[in-house]
Amino acid sequence: MRALLAALLLLAALPARADDRGEAQGLVDRSTLTVQELLTTGDAGAIEDARRFLRRARAALVCPRIFRAGFILGGEGGGCVLVARDAAGSWSAPAFYGMASGSLGLQIGVQDMQVLMLVMSDRALSALMDSQFKLGADASVAVATVGAGVEGATAGAGADIMAFARSRGLFAGIALEGSLLTARSELNRAYYGQDVAARQIVVAMQVHNPGADPLRAALMRYGAAEAAPVPQAEPAAPRDAPGAPAAGPVQSTPLPPIAGQRR
Repeated sequence: MRALLAALLLLAALPARADDRGEAQGLVDRSTLTVQELLTTGDAGAIEDARRFLRRARAALVCPRIFRAGFILGGEGGGCVLVARDAAGSWSAPAFYGMASGSLGLQIGVQDMQVLMLVMSDRALSALMDSQFKLGADASVAVATVGAGVEGATAGAGADIMAFARSRGLFAGIALEGSLLTARSELNRAYYGQDVAARQIVVAMQVHNPGADPLRAALMRYGAAEAAPVPQAEPAAPRDAPGAPAAGPVQSTPLPPIAGQRR
């Protein structure tokens, strides 16, 4: 009887895990599209700012859809993924988070936002490793929200987290301070098939899911440093031995791997 009960409980849990896997992969896929849209379309100044900070970012938190609505009492929420970059320039697999906040005030309308938060310091990344992190609550972690143009990015250049957002709706602007980020351990478990913490995923890089490779590739592509102009080579001096090949420098830059588990 106990064996039958255990089997029934296992069968009942399987659909939930499958749903979690689908939700996690869907969030990763939408995050990939968000990175592509925020870093390729829209205001040229904002795009350049975002790419410039991405080249120096320690990590990135991508929230493909933060839905905000309010009538006197307002609130917002949505799913996010966190990825970090190692010293070789390769991006980690994603850890899953949820964002939620509430506000009280005279506000009517809805807003659908895409948010890219670039983590510029190890201090900020370490704070995000907690199971919960409230934006703006930690005085040692400065958060700056950047709109279109260079002026906003310059003003927040010393911030630990730079937030770039695109919104549609009746609200004007974006206010991230007070938003609570909570680790989604059930999505981490479903996506990687084991219990794994955010630090193991994005810092130690102990797990990998190939479904996240397009997101990692997009961040690597848009966050790569601009190639320096290749200097024109001086004409080769005549060599004593006729027919000898001219010597020249050969450069090789290995690309960090996208597929495969890091160890």
